[in-house]
Amino acid sequence: LKGRAMAKARLIILGVLLIGACLFFLTFNAHGNWDFVLPFRAKKLILLLLIAYTIGISTLLFQTLTQNPILTPGILGFDSLYLLMQSALVFFFGGIGFTQLDLSFKFIFETGLMIMAALLLFSSLTKNNREDLTRMILIGVIFGVLFRSLTNLLQRIIDPTEFAIAQGASFASFNSVKPTLLWFGSVISIISALWIWRQRHKLDLLLLGQNKALSLGIHYGAFSRQILLCCAILVSISTALVGPILFLGLLVCAIGNALSPTFYHAVRLPMIFFVSAITLVLGQSIFEQVLNMQGVLSVVIEFLGGIIFIYLILRRKSL
Repeated sequence: LKGRAMAKARLIILGVLLIGACLFFLTFNAHGNWDFVLPFRAKKLILLLLIAYTIGISTLLFQTLTQNPILTPGILGFDSLYLLMQSALVFFFGGIGFTQLDLSFKFIFETGLMIMAALLLFSSLTKNNREDLTRMILIGVIFGVLFRSLTNLLQRIIDPTEFAIAQGASFASFNSVKPTLLWFGSVISIISALWIWRQRHKLDLLLLGQNKALSLGIHYGAFSRQILLCCAILVSISTALVGPILFLGLLVCAIGNALSPTFYHAVRLPMIFFVSAITLVLGQSIFEQVLNMQGVLSVVIEFLGGIIFIYLILRRKSL
């Protein structure tokens, strides 16, 4: 009961902080231009909340399945595949053709290709044992290295000016908001959120280990594929919308796990979302309104996430 009350109190505090961060993002430095500022910032706020959900929750699901707090879905090579697609599009269509591509078609193509790649990767998960999950992760790592090598090859071949365009598309950006893509991603995310919330008790059982989960009636193989497919869809949406962010999920999950007094997903799911949303909304507010864009939020997130990653590895070695 004490842990439940503590979890409820912390969720309320995080919820209030998120509301405050959203209000700060919408109203700070508006200077009375509400007709323009509110609609413009509201779209960007929805994008930040969407990315916070997709990256934070997909990382939590992946860590629950692998029972490893230093792994993220990015280890399966989704970010490398995205970078390869950007370089390939610039290589085949040229810099001008790349910038003139229909954004809806590009989003659907990138998301669909990453989901297809995920399905092919998950086909290696054929038996109900943990070795298959380890093998799938290793295959993802190998393909990630292959995709990065092909990306470097294409970037060396293309024209230097087109290389700059490919490089610009390779970094995450929260400044470009396309309403059509935003609503498409939001609908899929809402559907996934409803499914994930219904599976929260099954996710708790996965933390007990594969054998205990099987003895308690969990169809481990089928449920693992469902979780992995959900992770792939969420990561594909976030990557296609803003670009790759390798360490955001690791950063917010580490903070959320430290704040959560329990391992129940009924608490951890909203807590991870709150932490992720506060990080993105407050961080983007500071960079836009306080620092006047004299820096990039994604770079700072990657830097802090890398430090957390090193810390988690060193802590596990000392245990």
